Amino acid sequence: MKKEVDYIIVGLGLAGIAFTEKLIENQKTFVVFEDDSQTSSNVAGGMYNPVILKRFTPAWNGHEQLEYALPKYKKLEEKLGVKFDSKFNTKKVFSSIKDQNNWFVALDKPNLSNYMQTEIEKGQIEGVNGDYGFGVLNGTGRVNTELLIENYKSYLKEKNSLLEEKFSYEELTISEELMYKDIKASKIVFCEGYGLKENPFFNYLPLNGTKGEILTIHAPELKIDFLLKSTVFVLPMGNDYYKVGATFNWTDKTSIPTEEGKNELKEKLDKVISVPYTIVDQSAGIRPTVKDRRPLVGKHPQYEKLAVLNGLGTRGVMIAPTVANSLFNYLEKGIELDSEIDIKRFS
Repeated sequence: MKKEVDYIIVGLGLAGIAFTEKLIENQKTFVVFEDDSQTSSNVAGGMYNPVILKRFTPAWNGHEQLEYALPKYKKLEEKLGVKFDSKFNTKKVFSSIKDQNNWFVALDKPNLSNYMQTEIEKGQIEGVNGDYGFGVLNGTGRVNTELLIENYKSYLKEKNSLLEEKFSYEELTISEELMYKDIKASKIVFCEGYGLKENPFFNYLPLNGTKGEILTIHAPELKIDFLLKSTVFVLPMGNDYYKVGATFNWTDKTSIPTEEGKNELKEKLDKVISVPYTIVDQSAGIRPTVKDRRPLVGKHPQYEKLAVLNGLGTRGVMIAPTVANSLFNYLEKGIELDSEIDIKRFS
């Protein structure tokens, strides 16, 4: 039986969900393909923070992205009937007096004063090594991406809009209308994460891919209710469990956890906390990163019914809703994309 839709979406990570939501908002019909081959959204820490703590600089459009994204996630929580957005402070462990001074200098930068507290927290935190004190960020938090994706899949299944199978590029026929097997569509949007490397239409784009590994630990004596940020992050998950991450590996392109990744995280963690812990899990995924640290958004240079939404990198939770909105307006209303995200910059 033939099916006719406005859009085919390939991939249901953060990008795929954000674009699907735009279609629903605008009464567009669609079908989503997801084969669970990419795990970057599932294993992501999911934190949102508009301040780059390594350099105390604002993340690219971070403030604006958060202002747009957080209400979207709130609506999604209400629709799905599940809470996946947790708000908490972030405490940056200062490593030196210079680190403290850089914090104060950054307070004068536009938008940063909205998030950075002016007073340094100098008291000791039990179980945490912080001789130089802590810088505190407001307005940060975490989206539980695994919970979001799991519930969104169930939502799409109920609407008969999800096909849990691998998309076969060879079976796509491109003419006035797109035909894929028995599905006719007006447009197709590829949101495949690092899987884009296998896509014959968009694999020319410079998607590098960076492997990240994360540990889950059980530390009953570590009683923190904020995100602790040093050379690793320590993220409270409840019941004395914490996520610890993350590594950055530019050569290994597998989603298999490694002993090297575990040892690197353990070595860094041991310098941050001083209480015993047990490693209970380890996960890995390939972040879809781009050399200029900007997303990949736009139409195929030859086939304009084919579009891409990818390259969200390490801040996908913040970026996804904004770029999904930009792509929808481009495809449906002809509103030009920002040149910083348009894939024409690589054509």
